[in-house]
Amino acid sequence: MSAEAMEAFAREREVEITVTGRRTGRQISHPVWFVQEEQSMFLVPVSGSDTEWYKNIRHTPVIRVAANGTAVNSTATPITEPDRVDHVVEMFRDKYGAKQIRDLYPRHDVAVQVPLG
Repeated sequence: MSAEAMEAFAREREVEITVTGRRTGRQISHPVWFVQEEQSMFLVPVSGSDTEWYKNIRHTPVIRVAANGTAVNSTATPITEPDRVDHVVEMFRDKYGAKQIRDLYPRHDVAVQVPLG
C-alpha cells in the first residue's frame, strides 16, 4: 500500500486526518496540509504543540490519513527535535510557499511523522 498511498497523496494539497479525542474518545477529523519524504507523510500543527489534534495524537497516536479515495491507518510519531522540525517546515515552505507558511503557521515547535508503509 505504501507506494500506492504515496502516489495518491502526492497529487493532493491537503489530506483529512482522523484522530481520537483524548477526553471524549470520539473520532475527530481535520483537513491539514502535509509533505511526503521517503515512506512517510509529515504534518505541521498550525499552532504547534498547542494544536488540539496534536495533543490528541500525543495521547493516542493512532491516525487515519485520507484523500481522494485513498486512506491509510498508521501510528503518528511526534517530532520535537528542532533540526528535524526545521527540516519538515522547510519542506512545507517548498511545497506551499514561504509566505503561506509564515502567515498560517506562527509556531514551529513540533511536527508529526506518519509512516505510510
